[in-house]
Amino acid sequence: MKSLARLAAVGIVFFLVLQAIRPGIPAPAATAELQAPPEIRHILEKDCYACHSNERRLAWFDQIVPGYWLVRHDILTAREHLNFSTLGTKPAAAQRATLFEAVNMIQLGAMPLPQFTALHPDAKVTPEDLATLKAYLAPWSTPPAPSSAATPTSTAPIPLSEVPPEWNGLAFDPTFEGWKVIATTDRGDNNTFRFILGNDIAFKAAQSGNITPWPDGSRLAKIAWQQQLGADGLIHPGKFIQVELMVKDAAKYKAVEGWGWGRWRGLDLKPYGKDAKFVNECTTCHLPVKGDDYVYTLPITTAKVDRQEAVNNHAAALPASLPYQPLGWTPITMYVDPKTHTTATLFGNEAAVHSINSPSASPTYQPGSVLALVTWIQREDPHWFGARIPDAPQSIEFVTVAGPGQSTYRDFAGNQLTEISFNARISAKFTADILGLTPASLP
Repeated sequence: MKSLARLAAVGIVFFLVLQAIRPGIPAPAATAELQAPPEIRHILEKDCYACHSNERRLAWFDQIVPGYWLVRHDILTAREHLNFSTLGTKPAAAQRATLFEAVNMIQLGAMPLPQFTALHPDAKVTPEDLATLKAYLAPWSTPPAPSSAATPTSTAPIPLSEVPPEWNGLAFDPTFEGWKVIATTDRGDNNTFRFILGNDIAFKAAQSGNITPWPDGSRLAKIAWQQQLGADGLIHPGKFIQVELMVKDAAKYKAVEGWGWGRWRGLDLKPYGKDAKFVNECTTCHLPVKGDDYVYTLPITTAKVDRQEAVNNHAAALPASLPYQPLGWTPITMYVDPKTHTTATLFGNEAAVHSINSPSASPTYQPGSVLALVTWIQREDPHWFGARIPDAPQSIEFVTVAGPGQSTYRDFAGNQLTEISFNARISAKFTADILGLTPASLP
């Protein structure tokens, strides 16, 4: 008994000594807080400020070492990624983008941290609070600028073979433009379009459903353009913004969730960030989709997987009876019809892609070119609030070029995607519309 008493006494003394090892948690005054209505600020202060602000809000049990050390680490880490006390120093667009990311973290259950809300139940975001935040952000409330308002850039494109590596050493892959479509996205949070392309390994993995995890050697490229409103009332890709790469190598990139991360912005493809720490942005942002191997994208595929919302089977539901299966072809451009809430992607076979000489003008397609315009109904992206993705196919239009001025048009539409016949005049108009679509600009 005496031995147990001595051990208990030593343990108490050791515990009390530990309480003196208490590095501080800085609490400077807020310099520029987020500018938002009072009801939005109230939600953020209640649910987020304990970790994501300069305010020091610790419960009595948070003060006890060693728990205090963990709390301190979480707070300092959280501030590095998002600090509402200084967010107001950033441009309005950056503040808005940060709020969208925060809402997505909440929506996917990644924030507030489950272990935090277990001890701090008042920090749980209620469904009503989440709905208020979403209503405030209101994606698609600001339409894209008309094409005539777009300002040309004076930056000259850089040869793809000369693009420098990212700060973390990830080499740029100049072959990305020839990869196949994994998915497309319409982003209303920042008025951008995105093609998500995959190399052969990634594309085959998506088509087979072998994506949990993605196999080593998979490469995903996310290409982004600013949206612009055309004279036809459709929203088209405008100015090229950036290309992001994810390169899977589970062993080499074990410390960064098994992926190599990179982003190159502008026509000069300048590496993103100031140093290799930019990767923290990538891994933190992708943390909510850890169960999908850190990939937000729902691949368009007929493959069945056990988990819900891991792939997009609806968009891949093309009849085998079609004259061609265009989803394996190269994408040329896309657009959205805001009136009908549909999105369309123009695909081309090899001959069509080889005909594209200049992204600034409509190409003259060589004989043997086949174009396929696939139109889908849109639905909300379950992985990203503020984004829409293709859902059920609405129509597939084919244009086959036999020679100058010699093209045939075929349209498959309706629930069963059955062929529809048109007279020569209407067919000629639809053919001209498709041939006249400007390819999305690339570096």
